Amino acid sequence: MIPLMNVARQYHNLEEQLDNAALKVLHSGQYILGDEVKSFEQEFAEFCGVKYAVGVGNGTDALVISLLAAGIGAGDEVITCAMSFFATAEAIAVIGATPVFVDCTEDTYVIDADAIEEKITDKTKAIIPVHLYGQCADMDKINEIAKRHHLYVIEDCAQAAGAEYKGRRAGSMGDMGCVSFFPTKNLGCAGDGGVIVTDNEELYRMCQAYRVHGSGTNGLLAYGKRKGIKVDVDSLDFHGNLPKYYNFVIGHNSRLDAVQAALLRVKLPYLEGWNDTRRAFARVYHEKIKNPRIKKPLCEKDNLHIYYVYVLTVDDRDAFRLYMEENGIATGVYFPVPLHLQKVFEDLGYKRGDMPHAEYLAEHGVAIPMFAELTQDESEQVVRCVNEWIQ
Repeated sequence: MIPLMNVARQYHNLEEQLDNAALKVLHSGQYILGDEVKSFEQEFAEFCGVKYAVGVGNGTDALVISLLAAGIGAGDEVITCAMSFFATAEAIAVIGATPVFVDCTEDTYVIDADAIEEKITDKTKAIIPVHLYGQCADMDKINEIAKRHHLYVIEDCAQAAGAEYKGRRAGSMGDMGCVSFFPTKNLGCAGDGGVIVTDNEELYRMCQAYRVHGSGTNGLLAYGKRKGIKVDVDSLDFHGNLPKYYNFVIGHNSRLDAVQAALLRVKLPYLEGWNDTRRAFARVYHEKIKNPRIKKPLCEKDNLHIYYVYVLTVDDRDAFRLYMEENGIATGVYFPVPLHLQKVFEDLGYKRGDMPHAEYLAEHGVAIPMFAELTQDESEQVVRCVNEWIQ
């Protein structure tokens, strides 16, 4: 069976480096934050072209903490795309705000920037564009809308580490960017992990506070921001005690583990090469898949796509997936229920037909094998099977 993804192949290619990095941390006895996390934060910030990075427990926490750092909460609204993983909307809801959904485009599947402005109300505080499948949204238009309406832009880069829009890295174009290091991602760790990137020092310090229970000098800074008052963090006296025991806002326990940071530091220098390889396989699929019953994804000319997944659309998806399985090829669905139709959001009043492009993609999108360790023979077999499928 040709897998949809295969993290074991990547591990075996880097086995000695990864094992040594993990063992170094284990021998150090420093497992929470520390030098490995700090070094990775610096290296990843540089990779993204920003000043700051805050390692957190996972991509979902990155979104939640970013929203808290922006001062968003109960009674506020946040606009995002109806086609994404549940965490995008969950992060908005869990802090008490309301997700407001916009359709994706028909061909690139990212948020339809032209549909955002009509959803803005006096309660809107932020826009979360999702760089879906590894392709950036139309950030120029989104940022222009946000600036005009004084809104935060928090990029959901969970699937887009290393993607670019007009030469700028995903995560570097909004107020904050949120990345997931789930093991299957283009840059993945051996468990959960995430990061927030930003050029804004105040937001950086707020995110640092919210990842460790709202404590310490950064917690006091967050407190002042919440209360709308000036605080003198330099005069804060912990009386010889650990700063973590002084809490000023309700935060989270969400830190990137040192072992995960060490593994990510090994992998980061390979990321651009892996993304290049994914694009090479995408070109094979683009050029050689000729089946008229299959629609291939579109990459906008301003974008450098990283192809976290390569998603086709096909009318009879179930039949196609069964056929591919019978021919030894795994497929996947990202995502079968658009966010506005998830049962948990039924009280928001959305109905089928409100987001036609997201609904079509949810019902007809199917991912075929895509990972940097795929072989040429495997990619050719995928192409051959796709082309030979007859509905």
